[in-house]
Amino acid sequence: MKFGVLLKIFRVIGALANGYWRLKTQFRKLNAHQQAREIENWSRNFLRLIGVEVRIQGEPAKGPVLMAANHISWLDINVMLAASHCRFVAKSEIRGWPLIGTLTTGVGSLYISRESSRDAMRVVHQMAAALKAGDVLAVFPEGTTGDGQSLLPFHANLLQAAISADVPIQPIALRFLDAATGQISLAPCYIGDDTLVGSIWRTLTAPPLLVSVTYGTPEKANGKTRREWAQSLHATIAALL
Repeated sequence: MKFGVLLKIFRVIGALANGYWRLKTQFRKLNAHQQAREIENWSRNFLRLIGVEVRIQGEPAKGPVLMAANHISWLDINVMLAASHCRFVAKSEIRGWPLIGTLTTGVGSLYISRESSRDAMRVVHQMAAALKAGDVLAVFPEGTTGDGQSLLPFHANLLQAAISADVPIQPIALRFLDAATGQISLAPCYIGDDTLVGSIWRTLTAPPLLVSVTYGTPEKANGKTRREWAQSLHATIAALL
C-alpha cells in the first residue's frame, strides 16, 4: 500500500472520530447559525483531506427551499454540506453505518425506507412541516446513485412536500472530475455491483478530484403536479450537467 493512501486512510478515520467527538461534546451548545457553519467547515475539511476540491457555480437559495440534486456517490452529502448547509432526506440504511450514520443523524437528516410507500407519506409530512418552518432540505430524486454522466428517472413522491408547503425547488447538478484533466471521474461512483468499501478505496487511490456543484434557478410548481415537476426538474438538471 502506498504511503499516501495509508495517510489518507488515517486522515479519514481521524476526521470521522473528530466529527463524532465534536458532535457529542460541543455541537448541541451552538446556536443554529453556528451549527450550520460547523457542518460546512467540517465537510470542506473532510473533502480536502481525501483530495477532493469543491467548485461552486451559482448561488444556493435561502430557506424555505427544497434542493434536488443528481446522485453519484457516498460523498454527495458531504459535498452539498460543504457547499451550503441543508438537511437531507437520506435512505434509512445510512443511519446504521458506523460513525457516518451518527454524523448524518447529528446534522438533522430525515430518514426514509425506500421500500415503503407509507413511509414516504410520513416523510413528506415531516418535510412539509420543516419547509414551512423555513428550513433548507435536500433530496436525490433518482432514489439511487448513477454514473454522473446521465440521469436515472426521477421519483416524484418527495417533491409533494414542496407543493404542500408552497416553496420552490432549486435544481443542482453534481459532477466529479479529474482535477488535472477536467474529465469525468468514475472513481467516487457507487453503482451496480460496487461495494461501499470498494468505492471508498477507488476514491482514496484516485488522482486529485474536483467536484462541481452547479446551482440552478429556484422554481415554483406553478400548477404542475409532482410528476410533471419531476420531469421538468429532470430536464433542467440534465441541462446543468
